[in-house]
Amino acid sequence: MEKLSQILWRERELLDSLLFKLEMEQLVLGSGRTRWLARAAKEVALVLEMLRETEILRSVAADEAAESIGLSSNPSLRSLAEAVDEPWRSILLDHKEAFETVSREITAMAETNRELLTVGLRSAREALLSLEQVAQGYAPDGAAVMTETVPRLVDRSF
Repeated sequence: MEKLSQILWRERELLDSLLFKLEMEQLVLGSGRTRWLARAAKEVALVLEMLRETEILRSVAADEAAESIGLSSNPSLRSLAEAVDEPWRSILLDHKEAFETVSREITAMAETNRELLTVGLRSAREALLSLEQVAQGYAPDGAAVMTETVPRLVDRSF
């Protein structure tokens, strides 16, 4: 159980790091300054890779712990906690509760970041379209009536 608990602590630390990296990504997205966006996304991906590796270690350790107390392989934290005595029961349930909490926070943060990226992409697309077309009015269905414009010179060096 001790080996499993150590791996669970490591996984919790990585989940906290992921939440931090997602929040940093959100701050970059929200600022409208995209200079660090690629780096922020790369750091999120690195933490996710470490989490995948740790999940494998946790799975192996959980199977070993389950075997030592007579449970079948691939046990849930709850089933492990229910099968052991204190203090391991409380420790495993604490890990389970912490995972649930941080998972909800990560899901919410990732969704917000996805929305910010979508808004940014839409704004960029509209800006590019404005270079190519000009709205001449609106059709009866409310859609903008666009016409082609003359070519424009765009300085791409910035």
